[in-house]
Amino acid sequence: MVRQPLTPEQVEAGRRLGALLRRARAGRDLADVAHAAGISPETLRKIETGRLPSPGFGTVVRLGEALDVPVGDLAATWRGDDDVPLEAAS
Repeated sequence: MVRQPLTPEQVEAGRRLGALLRRARAGRDLADVAHAAGISPETLRKIETGRLPSPGFGTVVRLGEALDVPVGDLAATWRGDDDVPLEAAS
């Protein structure tokens, strides 16, 4: 099965998600958060910078848990909803 290239909208959604995760991580060490989520620091770095714009669902869930950000807030950010509470990411 060949994976279709991401659309520009999907790439932008990944950038929004990465930015929210980076804000949620705030002063926490990237390696510590990655370890808590069960992923490599490089994978988290790629997600946060938008170089991995479509992480797996399980990865997103585990990052939300590690950062105390509800999955619903992560999904709303990915969709581009304007009313995502930024305080949830602190």
